[in-house]
Amino acid sequence: MVIKQISVILDNVPGALSHVSEILGREGVNIRAVSVADTSDLSTVRFVLDDPVKALNILKANGFSTKETDVLAVETPDHPGGLNAVLKPLTSAGINVHYLYPHLGRVSGQAVVILGVDRTKEAEEILKANWVKTLGQETYSI
Repeated sequence: MVIKQISVILDNVPGALSHVSEILGREGVNIRAVSVADTSDLSTVRFVLDDPVKALNILKANGFSTKETDVLAVETPDHPGGLNAVLKPLTSAGINVHYLYPHLGRVSGQAVVILGVDRTKEAEEILKANWVKTLGQETYSI
């Protein structure tokens, strides 16, 4: 399923991520998935949130520069090699996975990953055609 991801750039200093988490939590926004990639001075933080519209407004009101991106939330078989059930069909179609990070919860007992790919809508269709269950869908097989 295609969902919204919000990214912010933070100074790479103690407490920066905690500050964002505190602001969102205080306003009742739940972080469902998070990824942090750092450099020596800055960190790029990617969030999937339970209310992305509200989160965008909160972050902007608190002076953060934000970026909204479409990503895929995909259930992944939770067994050795299970991730390849998601990756192999994308590889076969020539779709590049730019990044992947875990969702903090489970759906139907399965692990969920967030995928940033170069062709999001096409990737979603390929995964559906290959019976990979995307978050919110009813069918699952591999």
